[in-house]
Amino acid sequence: MTPLEARELALTVDADAVVHLAQMLVRMDSVAAPGRPFEEAIARFLAARLEVSGFTVTMTEVAPQRLNVVADWDSGRAGKLLILEGHTDVVTEGERGAWTRDPFSGEIADGALHGRGSADMKGGLAAAVIAAETLKMYGSSLNGGLRLLIPCDEEGMMTGIKRMVADGQHLRSDGSPADGAIICEPEELELCLFQRGGIRLRVTFTGVQAHGAMPYAGRNPIPALARFILELRVMQDALQARLGEHPMLGHAWITPTVLEAGSWPQLNVMHATAQVGVDIRTVPGVTHAEIYSSLHEILARLETEERVQTQLEVIDDRPWTQTAPDAAIVRSLEAACELVLGRPARYGGVPGTTDGTFLHKAGVPIVTVGPGDREIPHQVDEFVRVDELVSSARLYVAAAALFLTT
Repeated sequence: MTPLEARELALTVDADAVVHLAQMLVRMDSVAAPGRPFEEAIARFLAARLEVSGFTVTMTEVAPQRLNVVADWDSGRAGKLLILEGHTDVVTEGERGAWTRDPFSGEIADGALHGRGSADMKGGLAAAVIAAETLKMYGSSLNGGLRLLIPCDEEGMMTGIKRMVADGQHLRSDGSPADGAIICEPEELELCLFQRGGIRLRVTFTGVQAHGAMPYAGRNPIPALARFILELRVMQDALQARLGEHPMLGHAWITPTVLEAGSWPQLNVMHATAQVGVDIRTVPGVTHAEIYSSLHEILARLETEERVQTQLEVIDDRPWTQTAPDAAIVRSLEAACELVLGRPARYGGVPGTTDGTFLHKAGVPIVTVGPGDREIPHQVDEFVRVDELVSSARLYVAAAALFLTT
């Protein structure tokens, strides 16, 4: 397909359809929290829609009310497999009274769609679905195939995408990884070839319980925990000094996030245990094995000096990602930016992790690009600009058209 033909195909995207679908998705409460609907209704809605559109659809229950959806279209001709990926869950809206508008109204005002999940990432998901439907309807000259991966639980432990990878839903029919994936997260229409890695830890310090008036009768774990937190700062400073500031991701960070001591709030008890939660964000140039080695060295020293026991529990480990600038999916998106947006590609980095982390780990080249301001997710009065919704759908169509004909 020529660039001109790819642009013409992208312009067949129905702008009103993109906005309408995004509105419908925002109006579906898919907050992943106890007492809320989780993703079941929105997953079933999208699965039914895509079946009607002629896709081969698979649904998998990852947990009660938590469904993954996979939708496939095969051109019938040999070629590449392209994945478009977007999750269905959203974080809580918090205190509704803090919102200027109903967070589930899907209201359009001032050129933007408003509501929880509008940017993160129902806007990008709607753009991906409409792009896929457009490609299936009008892309008669395309080769290979297109797959929509629509997982649950991105905002939590990413169990949805992990299950998809475990089930091989990122693979071609010959068992090799898909040739490329577009992760449709809100990144201001920048092409993000890098993502920070993430490690979530819980570290427990155990001493001996005693009365607060007689601390000498026990062993207080809190001073050891306090020293550990100070050591984390030293470790972070050393990492940042060695690695410098990554041009797209900034610095690596080591952040204590949660502190707990004992299991009840009695101020005259020196509790036997104390815990700290740690969020570590890594960048290219540091391995996670190196991080764990440094942490174990610190804890071993504190055990000896403070006479406490320690336990390091890894809650989750998500490696940083880096996609080669000459990868086919990158080149296709770069060309699509010129065709659809009328400008050269702009580049950015994902400050956190996405479902794409695990696709990349499984061998799929990824680029994260989608509608919405990078810093608006999870905030009150979340929104996404309507023109970015439409531009994203057209960008995906043009990129896919080029990718599946080269």
